[in-house]
Amino acid sequence: MHQHNHSHNHSASNRIGWAFFLNVMFTIIEFIGGWLTNSTAIMADAVHDLGDSLSIGSAWVLNKLSNKQASDSFTYGYKRLSLLAALLNGVVLISGSIWVLFEAVPRLAEPQMPQAQGMLLLSIFGIVVNGFAAYKLSEGESLNERVLNWHLMEDVLGWVAVFIVSIVLMFVDWPILDPLLSIGFTLFILFNVIKNLRETVTLFLQATPDNKTQQQLREALMSIAHVAQLHHLHFWSLDGEHHVMTVHLVLDETISTPKLVILKTNVSVMLARFNLAHTTIEFEFPSEACRDA
Repeated sequence: MHQHNHSHNHSASNRIGWAFFLNVMFTIIEFIGGWLTNSTAIMADAVHDLGDSLSIGSAWVLNKLSNKQASDSFTYGYKRLSLLAALLNGVVLISGSIWVLFEAVPRLAEPQMPQAQGMLLLSIFGIVVNGFAAYKLSEGESLNERVLNWHLMEDVLGWVAVFIVSIVLMFVDWPILDPLLSIGFTLFILFNVIKNLRETVTLFLQATPDNKTQQQLREALMSIAHVAQLHHLHFWSLDGEHHVMTVHLVLDETISTPKLVILKTNVSVMLARFNLAHTTIEFEFPSEACRDA
């Protein structure tokens, strides 16, 4: 079983590695191509691809670290690194998007005609490269690969838009289409980045990942026999996927060790459906004072 998991992770790592190198190489080509064709739309997509390259790169590293055992220093393991990577990605993308807007907005007043033929060639190249990377990741089953695959499919659709605009510009003298497309791309990126960044910061500050699930946890624990009340319920997330819960359960009577063993089993069965990565539960007898009060 361990060997199978190791092989599965190795395959996932190879697929993500392929997608990473393809994206990095193409992002460099995009920035050069955007400068040569004088196209802010391609520059905007280059920033988008830079963000995807960072996401894929961090996912690749995290995929390799996911098998690393917890240590004395990192007692919960290394999954929380994904939040740090998401924060850094967000900052880079917001900075790049602001730069593109500074380039594109003035062109609305004085549009400059980009080289439509160059845009067309780059868009075809973009559709092929991102399409191939998406195809490679579509073979995977991990959450990492599925999320990254959606990113790459977004890129393919973005390049289809550049492809259409470049064809239009080859026949019609509408240079304003280029800054309009770049502003549209950039605002789309900013909307998604700011939304994800807000969620990431919330999780980074150890806020409850899901209030509804927390309420369900509370109700499930209170429904167990001999549980009179609970306090110090803490529900937080390591990385947005792996959740942790700690709680103090106050019992309605002082019970014997065999009954306590049965109670612990009942709690485990009740919590199984929540698929928590880690739980710590303290039982308190009626006359016992809580040391964390």
